[in-house]
Amino acid sequence: MDRFHSPSAYVFYGLFAFLILATLVAQFLIRSGRVTEPTAGNLTQRIRAWWVMIGVLALIFTLGAGAITLFFALCSMAALREFATITHTRRDDHDGLAIAFYLILPLQYLLVYFEVPVFAALLIPVYSFLLLPVITVFKGEVQGFLTRVSETQWGLMVCVYCVSHIPAILTLDIPFYRYSAFTLVAWLILVVQASDVLQYIWGKSIGRHLLAPRVSPSKTVEGLVGGMLSATVLGMALTPITPFRWWEAGLIALTVTGFGTLGGLIMSAIKRDRGVKDWGTLVQGHGGILDRLDSLVFSAPVFLHILAWGWM
Repeated sequence: MDRFHSPSAYVFYGLFAFLILATLVAQFLIRSGRVTEPTAGNLTQRIRAWWVMIGVLALIFTLGAGAITLFFALCSMAALREFATITHTRRDDHDGLAIAFYLILPLQYLLVYFEVPVFAALLIPVYSFLLLPVITVFKGEVQGFLTRVSETQWGLMVCVYCVSHIPAILTLDIPFYRYSAFTLVAWLILVVQASDVLQYIWGKSIGRHLLAPRVSPSKTVEGLVGGMLSATVLGMALTPITPFRWWEAGLIALTVTGFGTLGGLIMSAIKRDRGVKDWGTLVQGHGGILDRLDSLVFSAPVFLHILAWGWM
């Protein structure tokens, strides 16, 4: 099927339509004075960055599974670098980090691309978990040993293992599903990221009660509920391009957006613990790569497992 006329392509057409709507809503909020000047500038930067990011994703999707896998591998490398910069690493930890970056990370994505699911599922949570402390212990530095090793392991789990579940969805062959798994990846990204954007918009519009002020000062209960429900409706509206029935699409959308929100909160808690506002500055208006992936790192594994257990 021509990728420009495939369901995944129409998802991206929908994304661009959504961005047009978001741009119009943002301009309305700014011109009506419903948001303050700093918030207006931040909102404008975020939407501009989304135009760029969605454009890049649309291009990657036209190039096929290899390009998508490589793209997320590069995202994992950038995210792991951001994670490593705020951890308690020392010179004695550099060998372990080098192995994480230049051996474990590419091997994980190769296993995903060549469809070796058992080893892809075990490489980081089992073998890397056992290997990294062995490398570090022979350096002889015991001060902060548990913290340093744990942070590297956590970085691999979040930035590499969880993110690699996104291209891993492409390896699924769902019986009687007439479209390719490209469409399901696009559906996941659309629903989860739409939830993030809509939570922000709802929160700035009607938010009154802070959800977790010490963790994420900008998140509100109203924004959470409005964003998740709106994204759930969006997921249900896209039922025809999925293997789900309408109520299944709704439940799955609610589940992945819920886990996406938890991912965002947990990653925010790590940033607050380390005293930083953003993971990086690569994406204007959004911080770093990990600031954009934080919701997907929790939702992608859950979505893949739902598909594998319920539709394979």
